[in-house]
Amino acid sequence: MNQPIANEVARRRTFAIISHPDAGKTTLTEMLLLFGGAINLAGQVKAKGQRRNTRSDWMGIERERGISVVTSVMTFEYGGHVFNLLDTPGHEDFSEDTYRTLTAVDSAVMVIDAAKGIEARTRKLFEVCRLRDIPIVTFINKMDRESRDPFDVMDEIEKVLALDTTPATWPIGRGRDFAGTYDIASGGVRLMDDASAKTGDAPQIALAELGAKNPNLDIAAITAEIELVKEACRPFDLESFREGHLTPVFFGSALKNFGVGDLLDAIGKFAPSPRAQESNLRRVDAAEERMTAFVFKIQANMDPNHRDRIAFARLCSGKLTRGMKAKQVRTGKPMSLSAPQFFFAQDRSVADEAFAGDVVGIPNHGTLRIGDTLTEGENLTFVGVPSFAPEILRRVRLPDAMKAKKLKSALQEMAEEGVVQVFRPIDGAPAMVGVVGPLQLDVLKVRLKDEYGLEVGFEPSEFQLARWIASADQKKLDTFITANNSGIAEDLDGDFVFMARNQFYLDHARERAPDVTFTDIKDVKNTGPAKAA
Repeated sequence: MNQPIANEVARRRTFAIISHPDAGKTTLTEMLLLFGGAINLAGQVKAKGQRRNTRSDWMGIERERGISVVTSVMTFEYGGHVFNLLDTPGHEDFSEDTYRTLTAVDSAVMVIDAAKGIEARTRKLFEVCRLRDIPIVTFINKMDRESRDPFDVMDEIEKVLALDTTPATWPIGRGRDFAGTYDIASGGVRLMDDASAKTGDAPQIALAELGAKNPNLDIAAITAEIELVKEACRPFDLESFREGHLTPVFFGSALKNFGVGDLLDAIGKFAPSPRAQESNLRRVDAAEERMTAFVFKIQANMDPNHRDRIAFARLCSGKLTRGMKAKQVRTGKPMSLSAPQFFFAQDRSVADEAFAGDVVGIPNHGTLRIGDTLTEGENLTFVGVPSFAPEILRRVRLPDAMKAKKLKSALQEMAEEGVVQVFRPIDGAPAMVGVVGPLQLDVLKVRLKDEYGLEVGFEPSEFQLARWIASADQKKLDTFITANNSGIAEDLDGDFVFMARNQFYLDHARERAPDVTFTDIKDVKNTGPAKAA
């Protein structure tokens, strides 16, 4: 173990925020950035003479619709720690992008609307976190609005998510009567009216002083409730939290910037530093001296003026130094990391050095793909970055046939980014695009127009399902492909995909070819099947 590297790694906290749309994730993100000094104006940020919404939502369609549809990376320092915040898409149509992002974090913040409790999207994202035993800190938001009883919300978390809860703070009042929070560990009260822009730095007062500050509050009832909380709720256990079994719960209002400082302090204090990562050869420890990293996202044209292409890489071990040579394991070729970058949404700065846990952007011209591993020479490949079978298949309609070649190139680049999947039928039929949800088609259409000057439409495909196929017996796989020639396509990696008209056709094909495996998840690095579907 290299001690200087180990010391830097120990400072890192790489986390994502998960929630159902409209629970307040984007607002919370902005307030966390306010704490980190990355912005100095809450609500909106001035940039190049224009006022914008949260900096993480940099794409035009996001600002128009008020949603996040791409993952953004923001790096900032606070309280002696380096935070890498990955803001994931809240819309379910972009679940694949979110899933891949969650492979790059060590912990997560789960945002819950105090009135609505656990919602469908929250449940799905939580299950993804559970698959990787990601520790979760819970922030129950919008306590200054009409809300449910805190005990009910915590009970729902335990029953619906099978996740133990322990309150780190407790609300004093709710809705219009929400006055602040009681800190379970310190016994102090933080009042919302007294809070500065940095809530975590606002002074705490003793519970006994609360009555003098707020004569309308029933201090006896509040004291009794807090005693009940201390007796009835389980104590915080760090080991259980880091194993993903228990979540500390914070109450507050992201819009009022209340409770956010306590949340960020807790992430710095309790969330794990970068954890060891699994590879196809061995477990890679973060404090190892030699640099390793994997690409979990590709984003093109973040700066339309330069038509750039950035690979977002999570460092898994060691230290990355500007100008160093790294081996791209998929191709076996070396590449120079001449201009690695740290990001704050669309703003960026050159990273002279980065350590395990950091997320850096690597400019490239198509040499890096999602799932690629970079090392200082070792031929290992990190596992667990998936590609999912799409739920919607469409053919792209191009009115101007003279631009067919340009469209092919654009779709190739979009597929490499993970915006869509592209399937090219082996019988020469026009290519199809596959997406999880219809909003992805809207994004594809907007980007093809804005970035490539291509006006396109979409037509229904005769196929509804796509499954990757493989077989231990190459001869039997070849026989199946020949027999189903019109329904076979190749994906971006050249892997074969069976296109089925519906579930009946898929089941029928499986029965007739028992030696062929049909899968709906593929590890994008190994280009092989992950599970039977």
